[in-house]
Amino acid sequence: MFDKKIARRTVLKGVLLGAAAVPVTAMLNRAEAAADKVDPNEPQAKSLGYIEDASKVDAKANPNFKAGQNCANCLQSVGKPGDAMVPCNIFAKRLVDARGWCKVYVKRP
Repeated sequence: MFDKKIARRTVLKGVLLGAAAVPVTAMLNRAEAAADKVDPNEPQAKSLGYIEDASKVDAKANPNFKAGQNCANCLQSVGKPGDAMVPCNIFAKRLVDARGWCKVYVKRP
């Protein structure tokens, strides 16, 4: 039916490109899934003293903590006012509770 032959190299290039696309697609999906919630028990969160509810911060253990500080008004959060969960630059833009707090809190100007 077709008189034109396809070179073996062309077929192999197509197969290799297709095979290479599978891991790239998986990485893209993983990057999207990275926007999940930060677990307060993970090592980075523990080292930064992250807690999901700032009203439960131990003021004696965290002398820098002041009432009214939370992730919603922190310079590191990039969420919109009123969001329950906000992306945080400290945790690679993963979501933190807007009521939360950690030791690297900086008041948003």
